Amino acid sequence: MDQPASAPVEPVTGDDAQGHSARRLLIALMFFGTIINYIDRQVLSLLKPTIEKAYGWGDAEFAHFASVSLVSAAFALVFVGWLIDRFGVKLAYGAAVAIWSLAGMAHAFAANVTQFVTARAVLVAAESVNTPAAVKSAAQFLPLRLRTMAVGIVNTAPNIGNILAPLTVVPFAVAYGWQAAFLVTGALGFIWLAFWIVGTRNLHPIARASGTETARPKIGEALTDRKTWAIAGAKAITDMFWWFFTFWLPDLFNKVFHLSQSELVGPTALAFTLAALGALTAGKLFGVLLSRGATVNAARKRGMLFYGLVILPIPLALMVSSPWAAAAIIGLGLFAHQGFSTNIFGFAADAVPASRVGTVMAIGAIAGNLAGAGIQEINGWLQVSGYGYQPLFLTAAVAYLAALGWVHLMVPRIVAEDELV
Repeated sequence: MDQPASAPVEPVTGDDAQGHSARRLLIALMFFGTIINYIDRQVLSLLKPTIEKAYGWGDAEFAHFASVSLVSAAFALVFVGWLIDRFGVKLAYGAAVAIWSLAGMAHAFAANVTQFVTARAVLVAAESVNTPAAVKSAAQFLPLRLRTMAVGIVNTAPNIGNILAPLTVVPFAVAYGWQAAFLVTGALGFIWLAFWIVGTRNLHPIARASGTETARPKIGEALTDRKTWAIAGAKAITDMFWWFFTFWLPDLFNKVFHLSQSELVGPTALAFTLAALGALTAGKLFGVLLSRGATVNAARKRGMLFYGLVILPIPLALMVSSPWAAAAIIGLGLFAHQGFSTNIFGFAADAVPASRVGTVMAIGAIAGNLAGAGIQEINGWLQVSGYGYQPLFLTAAVAYLAALGWVHLMVPRIVAEDELV
């Protein structure tokens, strides 16, 4: 558990070898924890045809199921941020991984749809801890220049998980059954948990603006801070498209390009490989801009502008005949999303007081999940009504520039907490 409110903060200078090793291990643990998180999430989407046959679902039912999952996560996030800030990221993150791993394994034992949905609701509720906990860890334990690169590395993990999932889950399910896939992916979380308990034992908060590291979280302060609503609005506008692609990309390759469950593995992996590169480039770009004299505000917003422009061609994916060309274009859009998202996370980790980073990121995730739930229902209706995927691709193309406009409107000048020390 993190230090209590009355304990003094132990500054970390970054020069000692032990502290450097502990920070590298923290980044690795956040990285692998997020990979496991997204592998668990992708099992359902990848095995959609098989599970639909088992339970008699169609596109509309799958859309409802996806939206219920995101609403469950949003409801959980009402409490998640406060719990992380109140009890500490070490305890909260470890407990969440244990719960979502058990829930993932419970899918294999579901005897009916109600039990399956219940297991899924518990899984997504616990998994909602992941992003607020990762950003809180970066804000509390990592210095400014390392923080954004770490967030970028961690933000590649969803894509690595989305790449590994089709390459491993589908063949495993074909060989041993879909229930076995849930059991094995769920068990991975307990292996990670052992490393988390040992690896975070000697971590201490770094020095930021006076009093922000250990003060008790105050939700009222978060709700009256324009930075909170800048982050929440940007997450809502952009995350809806991330959830759209996460849930529906395999189905798109199946329906639009007529690929089988096995054939869609390659294009899906390509798209998420490009997404992983987007998160990595965001961390690097921010550091380069800072080294060239840009302020934190300019570096953040220039990065967001760059990624907002990169996603503009994404509607072309529906105009090509090759699934691989479509995967490359969609992958470029996911590259842009992850680059933009990394800047949002970095904005929160830099500019929000450490005592309420978990709360603010939870509010942002609630906004993103609710928007994601809405887009699941919209897409289900679009598919059933025969409109296809084009309306959402056209909207996605301009959404990121709109999100940047919202951030700038709410926070004309981003100032990092470290600059106030």
